[in-house]
Amino acid sequence: MLANIITKNFLNPISLTVLVILLGVSSILYYLGIINVEALVALGILSLLIASSIQIADQWEKAVLLRMGKYTGLKGPGLFLIIPVVDRVINYIDQRVRVTDFKADQTLTKDTVPVNVVAVLYWTVWDVEKAALEVQDYTTSIEYIAQTGLRDIIGKHELADLLQDREKIAADLQKVLDENTNPWGITCQTVGIKDITIPQGLADAMSKQAQAERERKARVILSTAETEIAEKFELASQKYINNPVALQLRAMNLIGEGLRERGSMIIVPSSALDSMNLGVIGGLASLGNAEGVKSPITKI
Repeated sequence: MLANIITKNFLNPISLTVLVILLGVSSILYYLGIINVEALVALGILSLLIASSIQIADQWEKAVLLRMGKYTGLKGPGLFLIIPVVDRVINYIDQRVRVTDFKADQTLTKDTVPVNVVAVLYWTVWDVEKAALEVQDYTTSIEYIAQTGLRDIIGKHELADLLQDREKIAADLQKVLDENTNPWGITCQTVGIKDITIPQGLADAMSKQAQAERERKARVILSTAETEIAEKFELASQKYINNPVALQLRAMNLIGEGLRERGSMIIVPSSALDSMNLGVIGGLASLGNAEGVKSPITKI
């Protein structure tokens, strides 16, 4: 900040140009013998004073001016003049949106889990007078209060909330920061949670827990499917109890579907073949042997 003030006060291009011109004219007058050494020194001091009275504030800045130590107002943007020695520019305040990174290391959550959280804050100065007079170094103050607020927010929430509700956590933190910085003429516009790091051992345990939960759900779904299939079979069996012809047709249909697969073999009990009309099945097997194909049906 000090380097910026010095640069603005004494090294702006207009001040330097005026200073060089005045010192050049004074040197020429002395070289021509028009003025003596005392006059040259006086002109040099006058040149410095005139040059230092010319100030420039950039478009996004406001200059805070004190006169004999008392606040007199804001200057800029653009070119403005001050009274040398009497007036003093103490700060040039940037009114653009600025970004501040902050973090909380090894902070315990509500369920006593140590986490490292990295966040980013977007803020801007909306009242330059308050920012200049109410707080000494508003940039550092915002960084500290953001870190403190982040630690407080982490301590009030459990790990699951931090991981699942980042937007809500960020909104709560933004509200807390805005309440603290508004008296300084500063608005905290947005807070973003960039990263949440948990211990590796805990991460591994959570991964195993999630995997086990997925396996449990898969088993439940499979069991549900088996139950539904059993219910459907039970309903189908009711149709075949008093209808042996339908049962025989269904069995022949199943065997026929199996025979469609080239080179397949079906092994069924002999009692099942008898109940499904052995003559028909045997005829199919003989037809297969006549064509030089190994019989796909084996009687046991």
